[in-house]
Parts: sequence; structure tokens; C-alpha cells
Amino acid sequence: MRKYGLPLVIILLIVLDQLVKWWTVENIALDTLREFIPNVMSLAYLRNYGAAWSLLQNQQAFFTIITIVIMSGAIWYLIKHINASIWLLSSLSLIIAGGLGNFIDRIRLGYVVDMFHLDFINFPIFNVADSYLTIGVLILFICIMKEEDHGVKN
Repeated sequence: MRKYGLPLVIILLIVLDQLVKWWTVENIALDTLREFIPNVMSLAYLRNYGAAWSLLQNQQAFFTIITIVIMSGAIWYLIKHINASIWLLSSLSLIIAGGLGNFIDRIRLGYVVDMFHLDFINFPIFNVADSYLTIGVLILFICIMKEEDHGVKN
């Protein structure tokens, strides 16, 4: 199941990301906020031509190269460790889905569609793919730390 189910999971995660982005573009005016969960989260529609906090604006060639390198490495590592723990496989699947979800936007649109605004903290507006990447990297970090603690070598 692991070997054959992971590509499907990754595809479904990418589809969810793209559907949320499509809904956002269709239902929220560009550069506006719409209250969603009062005092917690608003929905927005922002075109992000850079990275978090608007870093590296309009550096699409850079993002393309970085994405190809990181996605190639993540896919290679996933294939190499296909029998690893569900946590490692989940983290890599989230990283791949997040990276490809934003990559699709950059190739198709020239920017990334962002939509989640946290009302209780000064934080960049982000999207579903960004959430996948953040959670995936966090889980991967925990997996690496756990392996270090137990002296596990792959």
C-alpha cells in the first residue's frame, strides 16, 4: 500500500491545494480580506511574486531552479526510503505536495495564490501548500532528531 498509495496521496493533496486557490480567486477580490473565524483568521486573495514576507520578489527563475532541486531530492529520498516509518513518508509527501502545489502556480500564473491571514499575529498570508511544507518540514525535523537520539542509520 505504501509504495502505491503515496503518489495518490500526493496528487490528492495537490488537487486540494489547487481547488482552494481556485475558489479563492473566484470568490474573493484581489488584495482584500474577508472575515472567516473572527479574531483568528480571515480569508484573503493575494498574488505572491516572492517567498514568505515578500522576500525575493519576481525571482521566478530562482524559484524554479530551487524547486526542481528540492523536489528531485525529496522524491529521490522518498523512493530510497519507501519502507521507512509512516512519519518520514508523510513528511516527504507533504513537502513534495506543497512544493509542487506552489510550483504549479508559479509556472501557470507567474505568482503564487495566498489566502490565509492570521488576525491575531503579524504573519505573512499563506496558502494550503505552504501549510503542507511547514508541517512536512516540522515532521521531518522530528524524524531526524528521533533517529539521532536512537542512533538509527539508513
